[in-house]
Amino acid sequence: MSCPQCFSGHKNPDTPKGRVEKIHGLSTYIAEPAEGTPVKGIVIIVPDAFGWEFVNNRILADHYASAGDFRVYLPDFMNGCAAPVWMMESMGILTGPGHMLSKPYHLVCTAYSFITFLTLNRGSVTWPRITSFFKAVRENEGASLPIGTAGFCWGGKHVVNLADDAIKPSNSRPLVDAVFTAHPSNLAIPGEIEKVVKPISLAVGDKDFVLNLKGVEDIKKIWAGKPDVDTEVKIYEGAGHGFGARADPNTKEAVRQAGEAETQAVDWFKKQFTKVVY
Repeated sequence: MSCPQCFSGHKNPDTPKGRVEKIHGLSTYIAEPAEGTPVKGIVIIVPDAFGWEFVNNRILADHYASAGDFRVYLPDFMNGCAAPVWMMESMGILTGPGHMLSKPYHLVCTAYSFITFLTLNRGSVTWPRITSFFKAVRENEGASLPIGTAGFCWGGKHVVNLADDAIKPSNSRPLVDAVFTAHPSNLAIPGEIEKVVKPISLAVGDKDFVLNLKGVEDIKKIWAGKPDVDTEVKIYEGAGHGFGARADPNTKEAVRQAGEAETQAVDWFKKQFTKVVY
């Protein structure tokens, strides 16, 4: 389950620079480092509700690739059923002042799309699709490279579950070597948090009502009891849900925090990838 905050935010005005290919059965946006630069690892993004075509998610992939020298995959894990981008505008109208005459219209449209998204992207449908893709990458181009994953909002729950290292591909290597998640939604605490055994980094705002500060403190306590697992939690003051993927490009503080979350992810993958030898 997601909440209305998972469908709010802002669109990035920049233009993505990567390419689209069919990878292991899924349409995938691919971003790579500059030509001639050795690839240090593969990062697979499990995006927010707006999916693989959302410009913000593609630009994020571009930034990871250029800053970390990673090959970045942003697959269509939602099989063409991502939330429509217009929902962000509708959510802004519903939660903002004015627009009283148009609010019923936006409420009906948003409710319909909200229910449709949740139905078509329920865990029993998307989890097998996600794990199949990760297995294929590990068994093929990622057999001798570190693999990291970054998950946002809807995707955050999935990458936390990938950190339990419960699924093994045919070469018996882990699906992922490192995990980063920003403002994940619908986490089962303590259940899913206790199962984490792979290095994991969390970015969350102190104004996030999806994963609130009590939940964050619970996570920190659980991970503190796992001395053999490399973990980190960074709290961004004043940031709300979605800040790492859907920051307001016209707000200086929001842009700064989104950039810091990007740096947190890239630095985390760099640190963890240096420990991996296959």
